[in-house]
Amino acid sequence: MSLIIECQCFPCVGYIEKLIRYKYIKIEQCESFQKMSFRNRYIILGANGIQNLTVPVVGGREQKTLIKEVRIDNSTDWQTKHWRSLLSAYSKAPFFNYYSQDIKDLIYSKEENLFSFNINILNWVCNTLRINPVIAFTEEFNLEYSVEDDCRNYFLPKSFQKVEETFPYYSQVFEDRTGFHPNLSIIDLILCEGPNSLNLIRQFSK
Repeated sequence: MSLIIECQCFPCVGYIEKLIRYKYIKIEQCESFQKMSFRNRYIILGANGIQNLTVPVVGGREQKTLIKEVRIDNSTDWQTKHWRSLLSAYSKAPFFNYYSQDIKDLIYSKEENLFSFNINILNWVCNTLRINPVIAFTEEFNLEYSVEDDCRNYFLPKSFQKVEETFPYYSQVFEDRTGFHPNLSIIDLILCEGPNSLNLIRQFSK
C-alpha cells in the first residue's frame, strides 16, 4: 500500500517515520496552499523552548494558490533569521559541525518555488538517513483516497505532539532546561544523533 502525504519543510520526525514504513510515497502537489501547516514551517528546540520557523510566501498565508506554484517571498531576509536561530539552538549539538553546512546551503539556496525548496530538503534528508522511498507525485486533487493511506495534514503545528503516535527519545541540547520535546523537525534529531537517527526512528516504526 502507498502513502499520500503533503510536502513538508524540514519535516517532523513522525513524517520521516512514515517514509520508512511505506515503500511507495505519493507527494500531494495538486492541493491549494494551506496556512498553519508544515508546508512552509518547521519547529526546532532552543534555550527557551520550541520555536516555529516560517518560510514567508508571496501573497501571504491566506492565498489559495496551488502548492506547486507558491513562491517564496525573498524580499525579507528570512534566511538569516532561520540560520541564526539554528546556530543558537544547535551550535553545541554533537553533529552540528558535520551537517551544518548542508543545512545552511539548503536555507540559502536560490530556489524561489516553495514546493521545489521542500523537495530539495526531502532529498537531502533521504540521502542523509540513507533511505530510498519510491516517490511519485499526485496528478490531480482528491479529497479522499480509497486505496492509499492518506496522511495529509496528519501532523500539524497545533497538534504535532498530540497525535496517537510514539516518538523516539534522544538527548536534546536544551533538554535540561525545557524537558524533552518529541516530533520536532528532523533537523533536531539529525544534529543530536547523526548516523544513529535512522536506527532510533526504526525502533518506533509500527
